[in-house]
Amino acid sequence: MSEGLLRVKGLKTYFPTLSGIVKAVDGVEFTIQKEKIVGLVGESGSGKSVTALSIMRLIRPPGKIVDGEVLFEGSNLLEKSEYEMRSIRGGKIAMCFQDPMTYLNPVMKVVDQIAEPLILHQNLTPSEAAKEAVEMISLVGIPHSSERAQDYPHQLSGGMRQRILLAIALSCNPKLLIADEPTTSLDVIVQGQMLKLIKELQRRLKNSLLFITHDMGIIAHLCDRVAVMYAGKILEYADMESIFEKPLHPYTQALIRSIPRIGMKRFQVIKGMVPNPLDLPPGCRFHPRCPYAKSICREEEPELLDIGDNHFLSCYLKDR
Repeated sequence: MSEGLLRVKGLKTYFPTLSGIVKAVDGVEFTIQKEKIVGLVGESGSGKSVTALSIMRLIRPPGKIVDGEVLFEGSNLLEKSEYEMRSIRGGKIAMCFQDPMTYLNPVMKVVDQIAEPLILHQNLTPSEAAKEAVEMISLVGIPHSSERAQDYPHQLSGGMRQRILLAIALSCNPKLLIADEPTTSLDVIVQGQMLKLIKELQRRLKNSLLFITHDMGIIAHLCDRVAVMYAGKILEYADMESIFEKPLHPYTQALIRSIPRIGMKRFQVIKGMVPNPLDLPPGCRFHPRCPYAKSICREEEPELLDIGDNHFLSCYLKDR
């Protein structure tokens, strides 16, 4: 993989528990190029959000990043001090979360919450930051931005609150935005509006985007490249067109088959469950649910290898 804007190499984040070690992220590798959108997709519990928090260095004890590198513009974020990371978070790398009421301060006006990173990272005066905050509210598509700026989070709809989170994340024009399932709690119409807005802003601001989701339909409409994650591992990583036209990993194929389609009489579900992180199967972690599994799949874990055309695959069945 080329270096790109962000290169994640062999990232491992573990959580010790009384029952054993939870390997939430176990050797993850992918690259995000400048001005590109990478989708990180997988079922709940696959380690997507922990990967994002690891990149931001927001893992809290007892969790710990135990190995790997997170290279941002060639510099390893895992070697930075906490003081250095504070200048990077929000300034160069920002994150938009999926639950606005958890991450918005209920007793602060939204204008002050957007202005805060501008004062911290851009050295603006409070009045300058407030003016810029109103412009950001307008940029994310909220009408009557001057009036809405004086609202508290509980006075806004769910869609508006999500847009405010996006405005906060983009306020300092970061080079990389990490969006962790920002449309999950929204209805279908508002979700479509948010996705359109995110793509338009990414093109206008020319930043890079890591979009985390469990929805392959969203991936198809938004992303340039796709990293398919399962049980702490990347199983397939390729251009969006390659993933949908010729998916090679059985798990990727199953995710695509599960996309709802017009005329579909029954949903295509993936049999079985994501494995217990305290009791991961030997060999390929997907083999208990894989209809093509062979003896080697149950015994040896496949490496993530470049099989050509910048298409990476972790599977012994690529030649089947």
